[in-house]
Amino acid sequence: MQPFPQRLTVLILLALAALLPWPAQAQDAPANPPREVMEAIAASPTPKPEQVLVGAYINDIQQLDFKTNNYVIDLYVWFRWTSPDTDPSKSMEFMNRYASDDNRRDELTDAPEAMPDGSNYAILRYQGRFSTKFPLEAYPFDTQTLKVIMEDTLAGAAEQAYVADGKTPVIIDPIITLPGFKVGKPTMQITTNTYPTNFGDLSKPKAEPYSRIVISVPVTRPVIAMSLKTFVPIILIVICASLVFFVRPRYVEGRIGLGITALLTLVALQLTATAGLPDVDYLMMLDKVFLLAYLLIIMALACVVMTSWQAADPDAEAKIKRTDRIWAAGLIAAYVIANAAILWTTLA
Repeated sequence: MQPFPQRLTVLILLALAALLPWPAQAQDAPANPPREVMEAIAASPTPKPEQVLVGAYINDIQQLDFKTNNYVIDLYVWFRWTSPDTDPSKSMEFMNRYASDDNRRDELTDAPEAMPDGSNYAILRYQGRFSTKFPLEAYPFDTQTLKVIMEDTLAGAAEQAYVADGKTPVIIDPIITLPGFKVGKPTMQITTNTYPTNFGDLSKPKAEPYSRIVISVPVTRPVIAMSLKTFVPIILIVICASLVFFVRPRYVEGRIGLGITALLTLVALQLTATAGLPDVDYLMMLDKVFLLAYLLIIMALACVVMTSWQAADPDAEAKIKRTDRIWAAGLIAAYVIANAAILWTTLA
């Protein structure tokens, strides 16, 4: 039996231990949320843009002007949407107008009409001049694209998005004609365009994208007709210039006169052929063909000048004729090969 003081000491220690704060038992970590909850969080509701169905009918194409890079298009554009608070037919803007005072816009519906599916419908007719920069590297075998670009002036892509109406949203009048061109099948492309500015609107800290409609109509020139109109006159001038090699060497003045006349005629022909085109900072295919013709005529004149010193000697006439035949064959062959290379590299 332990003495009393020792047992008392043990009891005091036990009492103190009971009064001391013990660390709380670690609680189990909460179980993972159910899969349905995670999916709901991931699919948090974000406002979807109002979808506006758009279609167009091209009624006519007029006044295609390459000098000023513009053309006139007469078309109908229709819209279908569901929101009762908007009217995209009135807030839509044509972005590539050439002259704002040279157009006519007619709203064919005074107010949006209700459709059987519950959507709203509006249609307008627009007759105006549009602009695009025509690429002319392959002229006269170039293919041009006449574009009509539309955007909404108020709603960005986060609020409103255009959607093509059906599989063929653009239809062109089947009897439409454009003199001097073949009109291809039009297409509609829906893109977004972001401007590098917020246009001073302080409520929008950064630029926002806008839904954009691009209607494209390809037009091409008839190959056979353009070839005859463009290249036959050049070929005739080249043939006439090549005749300097077949004039008797003693007639130096006549040979030089024939070459200079062909050269001046070629210059006048080029000025006429490019009168309806804009001034561009690159060489068109037609320019390259003219440059080759210039080079052939100048080389022919150079040959005549080189042999003119021997023309007074009757014994040298046979030698000059042989030299002329060699020059004629070489220049014409080089001219044909160079033109074929230009056509191949341009049209390939």
